[in-house]
Amino acid sequence: MARQGVRRLSHSVCLVLTCLSLALHLILALFCLSVLQTSCVIPPSSSYFTKMAAHIDHKVEASFNIVNEKEKDKKLIQTKMATKVVSGQRVSNHSKLEALFSHPLYNLPRKHLLEDDWLLKLKPKNKGEDSEEEDEEEDSDKSSEDSEWQSDSEEDGYDRANWTRSADIHPAWLRYHLGISRWELYDRNDPSVAEVTQQMATQRILSAVQKSGGTQLKLIMSFPNYGQALLKPMRQERDAETDFNLFYFSDFERHNAEIAAFHLDRVLGFCRIPPVVGRLINVTTEIRAITTDHKLSRTFFTSPVGNLCFHGQCEYYCSTENPVCGRPHVLEVSLASMLPDISLAPRRSWRSPWRRSYSRTKLAPWEKNPDYCDTVKQTPPYSQGTRLVDLIDMVILDFLMSNMDRHHYETFEKFGNDTFLLHLDNGRAFGRHSVDEPSILVPLRQCCRIRRSTLMRLRLLSLPGFRLSDVMRESLSQDPLESVAPLLSEQHLPVLDRRLKTILQAVHTCLEHHDDVIHDDLQGYDVMITGGKNFCFK
Repeated sequence: MARQGVRRLSHSVCLVLTCLSLALHLILALFCLSVLQTSCVIPPSSSYFTKMAAHIDHKVEASFNIVNEKEKDKKLIQTKMATKVVSGQRVSNHSKLEALFSHPLYNLPRKHLLEDDWLLKLKPKNKGEDSEEEDEEEDSDKSSEDSEWQSDSEEDGYDRANWTRSADIHPAWLRYHLGISRWELYDRNDPSVAEVTQQMATQRILSAVQKSGGTQLKLIMSFPNYGQALLKPMRQERDAETDFNLFYFSDFERHNAEIAAFHLDRVLGFCRIPPVVGRLINVTTEIRAITTDHKLSRTFFTSPVGNLCFHGQCEYYCSTENPVCGRPHVLEVSLASMLPDISLAPRRSWRSPWRRSYSRTKLAPWEKNPDYCDTVKQTPPYSQGTRLVDLIDMVILDFLMSNMDRHHYETFEKFGNDTFLLHLDNGRAFGRHSVDEPSILVPLRQCCRIRRSTLMRLRLLSLPGFRLSDVMRESLSQDPLESVAPLLSEQHLPVLDRRLKTILQAVHTCLEHHDDVIHDDLQGYDVMITGGKNFCFK
């Protein structure tokens, strides 16, 4: 009986173990099947394996993404800039900018220009040249050989130049240069200005060298049609305010400030800043690979996070502690069209009477003497002509964009003292939006002189239908970099309206205490501004 009990128990144990073994084998089979299915189908949710793969392939994917983004940006820029060339400005049923530029104050009859009022002119024809041109028409093979300007540098990437006196075949930058007159740098309605900005934003870059002189890094970029532009790189984020503890001469220059200054200068009706446009460039292929500047090429390095950087050589901020870096290769820049070479159009540099001391302890003469302008008014060239109100125009521009770094200004030598001022080098503008800098407006407060046309445009821009912040927002939206981020943050735009009120109040105060405040440059014109006081002037 005992043996039979043992046998039955053994039989039961074996049966249980067999069932347990079968169950374990079944579970193992199901687990293997699920693993096989997982290896074939990637779940839609983020998983550990997906993150690991993304981490391993980060550099490769980043390279391809940069290329793809670069191509997309180029297409976007080309489309956007092409629209700009065709239309000249954004067309909208509710375009305040279009309404502004259609206003009579922006379409006053132009002064009659004499031959000497143009900065450049084409070489006059020589005697017997007409007969030579007839021979050229008969012999088409010789037409290119007898052209005024011919280049054989196609192998270097430049366009074959065959330019004659016909303006139709001149490149846009040359037509823009030929349009510079005694009274303005460009005509706002000149289509060549829009073409210049479009070409700077889209054309292939053939050469990049560092510009000599200056306190911060700048490059000169050359294009296939022999045009050139001055590049300023992105050094800080758009919404980064200047540290309040920094002196005005210790701040970085801003690429977006150069672009915004060009648009503001045009909105104010001055047209004294060369055309400027934003662009995304590849630091590797569009600077490092093509530069012939050996000093510049030696300053390239790769940052610890894999970004390509360089710093060049300059007086300030050109070191490994203050580099210019791509992300990892793409860099935002501003490109300003170059003025005619000084060998063709010499420029004179003038020290501003209201130049700051550029000292941390000393004050400038105008800061210590409230009657300082009385001396300036008696000193040439401010004692006659329009030089003083030209300077006040520049002061108004600087106050609106909070530019404290206006120590010098330039004019074209050919025109002597009777010409406009060039509003160059605006990289330290738009640094602070939370506060205004009243010292910039001191020349207006001390001298109490302003152009009537300037005052009327400021009043126009203070009206709701032409509000300065609105037209600036619309104007800046035409720039290619607007597709990346607004060139001016929304914090900066309302500040323009606030500062405009300050300027108008300063003029109002001057009118209450002085008689000879307005320099009337609108004599003979009837200008109507709806919605304000003192609308009509003759």
